[in-house]
Amino acid sequence: MQVIRAAEAPRFQLPGVEFTVLAAPSLGSAGLCTWRLTVDPGVTGDAPHTLDRDEIFTVLSGTVQVTPDGPELTTGDAVTVTAGEPISLTNLGSGPAVLQVAITAGFTGTMADGTTVQPPWAR
Repeated sequence: MQVIRAAEAPRFQLPGVEFTVLAAPSLGSAGLCTWRLTVDPGVTGDAPHTLDRDEIFTVLSGTVQVTPDGPELTTGDAVTVTAGEPISLTNLGSGPAVLQVAITAGFTGTMADGTTVQPPWAR
């Protein structure tokens, strides 16, 4: 068993977004990655990216749109973005949005410019 204390969880920053890693291969989870995603107000989706695995987003607080033409999601809502579907996260509310994200370990993302990545919060 691997316990990740909130205060010790690895954190990664992108402009307006914080990833708090709760499970990943580097933390003892060979098959699953999960992180808490905090999105500042005013963050709008950039060029969409895709993943090669299904990704599940659960909204813990706030109002967001996860895909470019997707529905508005609010507290308690969840969405599965299937592999290959564009992801472009937008905070539609006036305060921070917090989401829990889950995906199988070992996934690869493809950015809008064709670059492939495996984000550091998923290793």
